[in-house]
Amino acid sequence: MKIGLLSDTHSFLDERIKQHFEMCDEVWHAGDIGHADVLHQLRAFKPVRAVYGNIDDRELTTCLPEDLWFEVDGLTVWMTHIAGSPPHYNARVKTILRQRQPDLLVAGHSHILKVMRDPVRGFLFVNPGAAGHHGFHRIKTVVRFEITRGQIKNMEAIELGKRGEVPPATRQQ
Repeated sequence: MKIGLLSDTHSFLDERIKQHFEMCDEVWHAGDIGHADVLHQLRAFKPVRAVYGNIDDRELTTCLPEDLWFEVDGLTVWMTHIAGSPPHYNARVKTILRQRQPDLLVAGHSHILKVMRDPVRGFLFVNPGAAGHHGFHRIKTVVRFEITRGQIKNMEAIELGKRGEVPPATRQQ
């Protein structure tokens, strides 16, 4: 299973994402989608798993969960927007981790690309950074990877250009 992972689009869907995720089986969005049109565009493109983020409006918070737990080919995944970062999670996430642990924790919110093993619990933590224009990040990023028999393979961080930069194909001539 090939996965395209993004977060923090903040109502902007860079067209290059579709090019990079063309071979993916699913797209996962770790919150702060922004406008529902972004979710609709992604769903028209690929099957989508998504959670809402702190800037998402009522339309998105009523149709998406805050936490999404699921299994892919033997791998238990937990996706939530605000988690903190290993090993310094927020209080809500710490409480949940005392009861249940994933093999992969996916989060957004920080706008900081991070892929690392939790040094205490051992699961993989992935934050794809931010794919939108809003925020303090300088470079828009997404992540692509594969899940095979419960193993994560071929993890790639993809840069989409500078925050605020319009993709060449969409510029006005």
